[in-house]
Amino acid sequence: MAKKRPHTKAKQPTSKAGARAAGADGHVPVVGAREPCPCGSGRRYKACHGRAAAHAVTELVQRPFEGLPGECDWVALRELVPAATVELNLKESLPEGVPSVTLATVLPMAWPALRREDGSVLLGLQNDTASGDISRDLADTLQRALTAKPGTPVEGRRAPAEGPRLQDLLAPEGAFEPVVHSGFEFWVPDAENATADVTASLERANAAAIPTVKLAGVDAAYWCETPDKNHLRWVMPHPEEQLLDALARLHAAGRSNLGEGTRLVGSFRAHGLTVPVWDLPTSVTADDIEKPAAEFAERLATALATDAPLTAEERRARGGLTNRQVTLS
Repeated sequence: MAKKRPHTKAKQPTSKAGARAAGADGHVPVVGAREPCPCGSGRRYKACHGRAAAHAVTELVQRPFEGLPGECDWVALRELVPAATVELNLKESLPEGVPSVTLATVLPMAWPALRREDGSVLLGLQNDTASGDISRDLADTLQRALTAKPGTPVEGRRAPAEGPRLQDLLAPEGAFEPVVHSGFEFWVPDAENATADVTASLERANAAAIPTVKLAGVDAAYWCETPDKNHLRWVMPHPEEQLLDALARLHAAGRSNLGEGTRLVGSFRAHGLTVPVWDLPTSVTADDIEKPAAEFAERLATALATDAPLTAEERRARGGLTNRQVTLS
């Protein structure tokens, strides 16, 4: 009769081996859910460090751009503006060979980021993200773009749960100044050498772009032109409940419009901020709306400073505004 083999317990990696697998800095790479965890614990990734990663994927950060200069414009460029760019300043000096980093609403072929031939980096904002924290996903893409080979795009991936956020990488001081473009020609500074795929993507994007202008006199307000009517969409930083009360006061008093033929029609909710929307006649241009918008900002400031209970008419106005609110994110 064959001898029965003694049962032996699988040898677990030592903590030193685990540290080597995880990296000298303790960072644990993201791997497949059923693969051994790189930390060296001997458990599957999903039952070990993958727990935190899974939680990060499902946990939604309500205000991913909070704390960044120009939070309202970040939201506008993410959700409302077709073609725009912003020069970004990093806390640390740029790596050698990277002359600049530019945020763009959209990149050709919907790439998350692109390292151009001259070494400069373009970071796309309007891409799908793998986790509930857009800021962390964008920071991961940016870090990989800074070390990518010139002339190559950066593919999307799930960012490490413990990875940095944009707030960790970008300088907190300085202005966030979007430049709105009529089209996407900024993609290809050398159009003659663009690939056929990029050229086709450029043509499709230009055909779909809605003419948009950023107002100069107030923050984060964007005029746009559509076939039937024009609109003003204005991202505001105020707490939602306080802002809706103020808008209701103005609406009930007949002071919520931006001039003859204009109408406050509702609002969007996007990334933790509220975006009131006005319908404008097709004849009203961005220049035409500058003065009325500045005057409305003064009326709104007064209404925001009022803490008296809403009247019955103001409550009805608030209910109407709330019923017409649409959540974008």
